[in-house]
Amino acid sequence: MSAQVVSRDGFAALLERLIADGYRVVGPTVADAAVIYDDITGLQDLPMGWTDEQEAGRYRLRRNDSPALFAFTVGPNGAKHRLFPARQPVWRAVRDGSGFTVDEPTEDDKRMAFVGVRSCDLAAMHIQDRVFDGRAFSGEHSGDRGYVARRENALIITVTCGTASGTCFCASMETGPRPFGGYDLNLTEILDGGRHDFVIEVGSERGAALLASIQSREANAKDLAAIADIAAKTTAAMGRRVEIRGLKEILADNPDLLHWKVIAGRCLGCGNCTMVCPTCFCSTIEDTTDLDGDHAERWRLWDSCFNPDHSYIHGGAIRRETHARYRQWLTHKFSTWHDQFGVSGCVGCGRCITWCPVGIDITEEIRAIRAIVQENADD
Repeated sequence: MSAQVVSRDGFAALLERLIADGYRVVGPTVADAAVIYDDITGLQDLPMGWTDEQEAGRYRLRRNDSPALFAFTVGPNGAKHRLFPARQPVWRAVRDGSGFTVDEPTEDDKRMAFVGVRSCDLAAMHIQDRVFDGRAFSGEHSGDRGYVARRENALIITVTCGTASGTCFCASMETGPRPFGGYDLNLTEILDGGRHDFVIEVGSERGAALLASIQSREANAKDLAAIADIAAKTTAAMGRRVEIRGLKEILADNPDLLHWKVIAGRCLGCGNCTMVCPTCFCSTIEDTTDLDGDHAERWRLWDSCFNPDHSYIHGGAIRRETHARYRQWLTHKFSTWHDQFGVSGCVGCGRCITWCPVGIDITEEIRAIRAIVQENADD
């Protein structure tokens, strides 16, 4: 589709247009010493003058003198937290005479507009679509009705990454740093001398209608070349990579490697990696009642395969030891996810590396496992 160029003021007008059209706008903002995705009301809420430094087990925000609005990578959360909430009611029951009246919660009908979504998180949305909407199995929306409603009402405005953190490896997972579809609009921020513009690629009719409501000019060849140049520089600056060739089979065929226990010697089993992962979807059910027995509720909460009780079946947990739980997580991401959903479960965002308290690096561990398997094969 087409591409237009808008000024910084034009981008501010686009945000105002979204709010005027009744959208709840969710975008990056600074809170609690991190860039998080939360409600925003305009340009002033975006992280202008902020960038981040990320390495294994380390995240720091740093001030800079740039007027850039998107000079950071990814923080601890993203769109997943709104599309698949960490805690949500399933039903509520109230005593009504001799029985109970059961009500299912209704979805907030206010549409959400996600602004500044990174290409890795966009890829994660498409993966969670396969998990929750049921079409991967039945061809119809037969899955989670709440997720489907939130997703269909969501307008997605992505951004081409102009910087890479030390833990990014989306290029090797073929999910970034530039989105190539599945968005309504894609922004590329251009700062060149005194210029501060946004090249906006149109990905849908809804995006085209939104863009037509603000002042813009048609992108020329130089503008389009700038997008490719920024993406190429970001790819070259990535601090990590994963060799995915043959990885599915390597992990599936080697569940008994001693290296799983070596990793577990460092792993705390805290589940941080699953909490920040944009594709993890494990959940559990919690039932509550009040003391008089007149009210009951069922809630769905995020869970983690690092939780010892997650694999509990009558008689005990299947994966009782840390190495078994870490092996389950990593093998699912890069191997058996392909069997379930036809794609990898990892998008290369690097969050699991950054937010691991002991700095376990899955790219290093995958490289080590590959080397061990190759060495065993050579013997």
